[in-house]
Amino acid sequence: MNYDKSNRFQDFFEEDRYIFLKNYLYNYLLRKRAVEKSLQRERPGLILEVGSGISPVMTRTGCIVYSDVSLTAIQNLKRTHGKGYHVVADGLNLPFKPGVFSHTICSEVLEHLEDDYRALRELARVMRPSGRLIVTFPHKKFYFANDDRFVQHFRRYELHEMEARVRAAGLKPIDIRKVLGPLEKLTMSFVVFCFSKIRKYGPQKVKQAQGHRILHSFASLFKWANRFYMGLAWLDAKIMPRALSTVVLMKAEKHRST
Repeated sequence: MNYDKSNRFQDFFEEDRYIFLKNYLYNYLLRKRAVEKSLQRERPGLILEVGSGISPVMTRTGCIVYSDVSLTAIQNLKRTHGKGYHVVADGLNLPFKPGVFSHTICSEVLEHLEDDYRALRELARVMRPSGRLIVTFPHKKFYFANDDRFVQHFRRYELHEMEARVRAAGLKPIDIRKVLGPLEKLTMSFVVFCFSKIRKYGPQKVKQAQGHRILHSFASLFKWANRFYMGLAWLDAKIMPRALSTVVLMKAEKHRST
């Protein structure tokens, strides 16, 4: 993966402010809950999470391999979340033998990759027969806006497009769930606009030590505000039709003969 084209988050992995606040974000918490819920009735063996960054969506097991193309992200994740194994790896060329994992997880990653077909084939390759993939992705092309451009998404997906990609990799979709609705899109577009302004004009005016004090004072409020907003976003996703979902989860099973 090329950082310049498809890993905008590399800039953030080196910022203490981003690392400090990322795990409190309401949309991350809802994605995490959706992925964990999709595994509730299963007994996974070894799990692979691709593109985990500093905030993996599966944290309730130690039988997991976290991978990301960013060394900085993996180092930070290993320091803050000691469970599991941590590997620097490109999702387009995974350094694992075929049939190693019972489950693979890919949450908000494929849209950052120019060759998402190849990434899905790699995920399928390292899965056992009847293994399962859980993927979350930004839904609906008409939602493409400033927040997508800011993190350099190559695309948003129509549901039938993701189904076609998954099938082309030798997998069969078995479950589709809504994760986030239109409220999330409105919120993130506004937040990215504000963050861009702060990032442009704010940091030069605040000394680093003073910035850390402000950040820690703000953290408690930020955390509880996101907990409250998570409830609103969950309700929004629940009542809105799937056609208006902004993030969707798909679970797919690998064909036995693949």
